[in-house]
Amino acid sequence: MPWIYLLLAGIFEIGFAIGMKYSDGFSKPLPTLATVGAALVSLYLMSQAMKSIPVGTAYAIWTGIGALGVAILGIFLFGDSASAPRLACIGLIVAGVIGLKLVSG
Repeated sequence: MPWIYLLLAGIFEIGFAIGMKYSDGFSKPLPTLATVGAALVSLYLMSQAMKSIPVGTAYAIWTGIGALGVAILGIFLFGDSASAPRLACIGLIVAGVIGLKLVSG
């Protein structure tokens, strides 16, 4: 169950980061409320995951999921670059997250 909490925490982390873009500097009430809600849920789920997953592993995977998701959504939602070097670096994040999961059990 801790790994599911961690995955969900990462997904809500993506929502938090994307929500900041839509909140326009926290000037739009509904996106701001959704952003704060996503952040709180993400932090709660992360705290539950860290009850049994080592802090370094949990934090690295949480941020990796967030970075990966935001990078991909940035390409599709905001027209961020999808250059080969950028995609290769995103691939390195994926490799790191998978590697940490494999060595952490």
